[in-house]
Amino acid sequence: MEYVNVGRSGLKVSRLGLGGFSFGDPAWQPWVLPEDGARAILARAFERGINFIDTADMYSNGVSETIIGALWPGMIRREELVLSSKAFHPTGPGPNERGLSRKHLMDAIDGSLRRLRVDYLDIYQIHRLDHDTPIEETLDALSDIVRAGKARYLGVSNVLAWQLMRMLALCDRHGWVRPICVQNHYNLAYREEEREMVPLCRLEGIGMTPWSPLARGFLAKPASADSLRGRTDSFRAAYFGEPWDADVRAAVESHAAAHGVGLAEIALAWLFSQETVSAPIIGATRPEHIDAAVAALSVSLTGEEIAALEAPYRAHPVMLHL
Repeated sequence: MEYVNVGRSGLKVSRLGLGGFSFGDPAWQPWVLPEDGARAILARAFERGINFIDTADMYSNGVSETIIGALWPGMIRREELVLSSKAFHPTGPGPNERGLSRKHLMDAIDGSLRRLRVDYLDIYQIHRLDHDTPIEETLDALSDIVRAGKARYLGVSNVLAWQLMRMLALCDRHGWVRPICVQNHYNLAYREEEREMVPLCRLEGIGMTPWSPLARGFLAKPASADSLRGRTDSFRAAYFGEPWDADVRAAVESHAAAHGVGLAEIALAWLFSQETVSAPIIGATRPEHIDAAVAALSVSLTGEEIAALEAPYRAHPVMLHL
């Protein structure tokens, strides 16, 4: 396993992060794993050197955090673990049990800490922007969460480049704690982040920890393959249903065959070649998924191969949950 700094911060994470979206109650999403299934995934991840686990309080309505909290203490020391969670979505029926108000953030961080069985998070992230709360209120509250010792670092997710730049400017102006990472949608089949976000992250020293690095599994299996998620994930067809998306996957298949590896290894190897990417957040429902992702670290792509993989891409509408 390789370990890298998140942006220009001093925090070191494994080159791969493991997402908690796949853990929870199958009644929430049919492909998610309950605690017994999640145990094997987390054990394999720690065994292969992954130290970065990312989840959110809305994943399976908090059950993901509960499962991770029940399992990690028997598998890894807290000092070795880099644990991240996110807030924004409803955590209850009340009007203040959602969003990014000071009240909700202070309640949400305590709920995440309780479910994850930790005293602090290594990275606490906003899951979306809250258009009903002034961003100044949110940034001030997040800074207080860090200064109170409940989080070590801050991050953002699902934002546009101008929104991130505004947040950075406000943090600098008021002396608030700056975010160190951005978790947006970025993969070989969705590269709109390269227009503005990637250059901004390079300029400001912000690390990218992309979600859906395999395009919701679209880049993990050939077109002929079938999976439960492929049959039930309505977003995949909506996001990657154009002919040029299939051309991108065909390029991945071709290079996978040439290297003698799976599609996932090629798609992840391409992300590793992007200098602003600190650690893609992978999903896994079988231990073999962890092995394939780690194997991608050994795949070296030439400049010509990278250009060939990128050539079929066509512009997409913005696919962030704004």
